[in-house]
Amino acid sequence: MDIHLQKSELYKESVTLEITGSKSETNRLLLLQALYPALRIENASNSDDSKVMTQALSSNTLVVDIHHAGTAMRFLTAYFAMKAGKTVTLTGSQRMTERPIEILVNALDVLGADISYQNHNGFPPLVIKGKSLVKHKVSLQANVSSQYISALLLIAPQLKNGLELTLQGTMTSVPYIKMTLDLLEQIGVETTFQNQVITVFPKPDGVEQQTIVVESDWSSASYFYSCVALSSVGTSITLKSYKKTSLQGDSVLAELYKEFGVSSKFRDHSLILTKTEEVEKDTGIAFNLANAPDIAQTITVTALGLGLSCDLTGLHTLKIKETDRLEALKTEIEKLGGKINVTESSLHLAKNEKCNPDISIATYNDHRMAMAFAPLALKIPIRIEDASVVSKSYPEFWDDLKRIGFHFNK
Repeated sequence: MDIHLQKSELYKESVTLEITGSKSETNRLLLLQALYPALRIENASNSDDSKVMTQALSSNTLVVDIHHAGTAMRFLTAYFAMKAGKTVTLTGSQRMTERPIEILVNALDVLGADISYQNHNGFPPLVIKGKSLVKHKVSLQANVSSQYISALLLIAPQLKNGLELTLQGTMTSVPYIKMTLDLLEQIGVETTFQNQVITVFPKPDGVEQQTIVVESDWSSASYFYSCVALSSVGTSITLKSYKKTSLQGDSVLAELYKEFGVSSKFRDHSLILTKTEEVEKDTGIAFNLANAPDIAQTITVTALGLGLSCDLTGLHTLKIKETDRLEALKTEIEKLGGKINVTESSLHLAKNEKCNPDISIATYNDHRMAMAFAPLALKIPIRIEDASVVSKSYPEFWDDLKRIGFHFNK
């Protein structure tokens, strides 16, 4: 399904949107709930990725297909590795079979896991023979996907001797590691994080019955930050339910989007976004997004729509996402008339006077490509290909755009 967005304008009166729970928090809690059934979850994400995670954790089949869900692939690799007596083949989409997982598999092997590659070394599908993992010390490169690290941390309290994980080199996406540790501590698991060594102590006897409420997703909020930034001064949108102090790395949006003239105010678990000033055309935006790479596409498109130059660094993990997000951004922005250069870990967007209208944006099976480019309809008409891909993280996205004033045809 393609969507053709007409040139739109946000409604003058602020609209309130209820954003689904964080996918990152939800998927961590789903795995913890599988280990500790006394745990209850409220405001869980209704994303495709979280649905896949739920189904996989309750599956009794010999083959578990997680489709495009990268988080599920990493977390479930660790989960099935410690499920003694259970053998599973863990697979996914064609793109998933191209996404590396050797670093995580090697770490699990050090702990005593029995995992083999069905087709190509280093890549899914994986044949996992669950075992009781008794070794507890392992080292991991810290500049790779933080999901490898979180996968190990999440299963650690159920390992006989817990886990001592040494991180080597410069750490990436630290907020996501801290999110995992915070959730472990919320359910009563003892952890320490000193220098670059993380220790998770064993908790084999279960946890007290409790309910954790998932905060709404900050990655999803990014698209509305972009909408407000691309609108006139005074435009406002209210999002629920958010916390001023968040576990999510993408909450840095509240600070970063000040550079685009957007203010963030918190009131009764609501986040109020307001365009407070126009940004000078000579302004150059420069951010290091090593701790929040998922918002790189949104920020780049916002800068493009405002005619600003943009330099982003810390983007090396974007090469192994649903698509190579840096190359995908370059291709689509050049179609719009923008000038952009990318490296293995950075991008530079030159100042651009205007965008070509009625361009059809390819989405590459990547939900964030669709949602990042959609706000450009506040400047020009634009077409989004395979628009249903947003269900991976935000199924109501197009409905919510209509609620704030967007017009489009399917």
